[in-house]
Amino acid sequence: MSDALPGLDQLRELPLPAAVSYWPQTWGWAVLAVLALLGGAWAAAAVWRDRRRNLYRRQALQALRRLEQEAANNPLAARGLPALLKRTALAAQPPAARAAVASLGGDAWLAYLERAVPRAFPEGSPELMRVLAYAPDETVRRLDSATLAQLIRASRQWMVKHHVAA
Repeated sequence: MSDALPGLDQLRELPLPAAVSYWPQTWGWAVLAVLALLGGAWAAAAVWRDRRRNLYRRQALQALRRLEQEAANNPLAARGLPALLKRTALAAQPPAARAAVASLGGDAWLAYLERAVPRAFPEGSPELMRVLAYAPDETVRRLDSATLAQLIRASRQWMVKHHVAA
């Protein structure tokens, strides 16, 4: 037996392990990756479809904000509220049902609004809508600003909660 220790020149580098592959080791992981990609694509398509379907709602709410700001300075600007509600309701309908909604007027129109979102409008709203649509300018100028603000809030609630038909 030799007491001599091996020299440093006899040491060798250890070999490095093979690089880890990013490719899945089994076909199950590949299937899971494909399913995850399909699920992500489906979710993205659903979000896109929902945003596209509710574009009219976002535009109507934006128009309502403008109308509310204008009505704070000039009560006559609130005359646009019934027409804005009607345009919003028409945009929510599929093309085949638009004629039926467009022909509604008076009590039938107000009943349609109530059916779409029950209890959205407070007591006296039908009369206030008639005043905004048909009364002389002096009558509209004399409207209570708190009542008008309450009607605008109710209209906003209706726009947010009404059902999209298609």
